Amino acid sequence: MVTSDSGDPLQEFLADEVNRTEDLAPALSRCAEALGLHHAIVYLVDLQQRHLVPLTDVASVLPVDDSPAGWTYRTQSLRVEPSRDGVVTAWFPLIDGAERLGVLAVHAPALDAASVTRGKALATLVAMMVTSRRVYKDSYVRLTRTERMRLPSELLRAFLPPRTIGNDRVVSTAVLEPAYEIGGDAFDHALTQSTLHASVLDSMGHDLASGLTSALSLAACRNARRVGSDLPELVRTVDETLAAWLPDQFCTAVLTELDLGTGVLRWCNCGHPAPLLIREQRLLTDALERDPEPPLGLSHLRSHRERTIHETALRPGDRILLYTDGVTESRMPDGELFGLRRFADYLIRATAAGELAPETLRRLIHSILDAETSRLRDDATIMLLEWRPPPPGGRTAR
Repeated sequence: MVTSDSGDPLQEFLADEVNRTEDLAPALSRCAEALGLHHAIVYLVDLQQRHLVPLTDVASVLPVDDSPAGWTYRTQSLRVEPSRDGVVTAWFPLIDGAERLGVLAVHAPALDAASVTRGKALATLVAMMVTSRRVYKDSYVRLTRTERMRLPSELLRAFLPPRTIGNDRVVSTAVLEPAYEIGGDAFDHALTQSTLHASVLDSMGHDLASGLTSALSLAACRNARRVGSDLPELVRTVDETLAAWLPDQFCTAVLTELDLGTGVLRWCNCGHPAPLLIREQRLLTDALERDPEPPLGLSHLRSHRERTIHETALRPGDRILLYTDGVTESRMPDGELFGLRRFADYLIRATAAGELAPETLRRLIHSILDAETSRLRDDATIMLLEWRPPPPGGRTAR
């Protein structure tokens, strides 16, 4: 390893050119040794967030719902566990921005404040390395899949953003099932310095054409967004793109913009279930219910009139839910529909318990999947937006 005059082992590790292209496992071993942490193992969460899968063959797969490692993943908190042989195991969450990637296990004879700080630094570095490498390393993708993915799903997954994004003013998180068989559902979210853009789409059908429709719609959204288009122009771009390239296809959608400073939410509902507003642990029934526009790709039904953009002012702590009808039309074991009220009540209880937004959606989608007597009848997508501006003179706690 190249050495420097600073004596800082992390700085020396980062300055060593070998580590730029090193596989994660040997790079992790080198960095952990440099930091005096002896032994470390990376566990990545699987696609459906049920298992934590180690990057090394010498460790076992761990359940997210019933293990110390899973507790760290669920709560995004450090956990320290003594073992029988006197070695301490510290579990650090692997988080890139707001996206939960997995956990890092650090094994050492003892942990003090300095070694915990070094462990946190290592976890931050590993998270960035995982994010940068999984874009081009199929081994990471294979590791986090438990079954073969259908082609329409593979197509859409290539376009989806991270499950969770956010900063100190907002969090946006989403889940989508069935993970390996999605056909037309998709979501998108992105941040600028002042705005959160978030959308949920549901394309007609459940085949490759549906996946192409959603993928093309996402590309059109991003193309308009990245040249600074306002929401009306963005919606118009998607309409024109579908009409030009896939004239026989359409999709329903809710497309939103949230001003991070003022909390003003603007949205356009294109033939989709209306967003839900949860405020102070209550569902404000019909608060965001408006007459829907035609689906995207069918703007000609409006006789060339501009689509309607709605606007409302959020309060700090408000949660907005975007979803597809596959969620509310799923069925309980007794055959009863999961329904809108049960859907909202679940999220209200989770909010009251102080549960993190990504964990709330993870557990909610699992409850729907586990309650189904058969496979989901349709794609089910849930997106949760939470506006949480810093209080005057301070910052919100993460």
